[in-house]
Amino acid sequence: MSRIGKLPISLPSGVQLTVGNDNEVTVKGPKGELKTPVDRDITVRTEDGSILVERPTEQKRHKAMHGLYRSLINNMITGVSTGYTEQLELVGVGFKATATGSLLELALGYSHNIFLALPKEVTATAVTEKGKNPIITLTSIDKQLIGQVAAKIRSLRKVEPYKGKGVRFVGEQIRRKAGKTASK
Repeated sequence: MSRIGKLPISLPSGVQLTVGNDNEVTVKGPKGELKTPVDRDITVRTEDGSILVERPTEQKRHKAMHGLYRSLINNMITGVSTGYTEQLELVGVGFKATATGSLLELALGYSHNIFLALPKEVTATAVTEKGKNPIITLTSIDKQLIGQVAAKIRSLRKVEPYKGKGVRFVGEQIRRKAGKTASK
């Protein structure tokens, strides 16, 4: 039995889960609503205020889907009840970020500024304190979407290992390398 798939999901107060036709799971909560299709072989049922995800057989395909859909449903419930946040730090001289509505403007040391249009489900705020690196805070109810947007921003200027300049997650450890002069 899948160690993740067999765990029941507790349903917080104010969150409703419904399984519609075509096995589509809809989760409604105080922060919004999320939907995801579930494989037709996997069953999702509610029992005593908790949600159980079950598989029909021990086939490898069913085993793989069992833990996957349990995690996806759990992430949806957490998203509509508390939400997700990601923080990115811009390390480098002259690196700046400004967020206006759904548009994020980044100055990352290139000859031009980068304008990034954010999805409507993701909101961004940029904070620049004197003497500290600028920090971009992304908030959303969709864990997959916020991770994808954060990875896209990070890929615009990856952290280089010699000076540590670039876009990184707050608290991320960077493997640093010694330069050429270290060998002498």
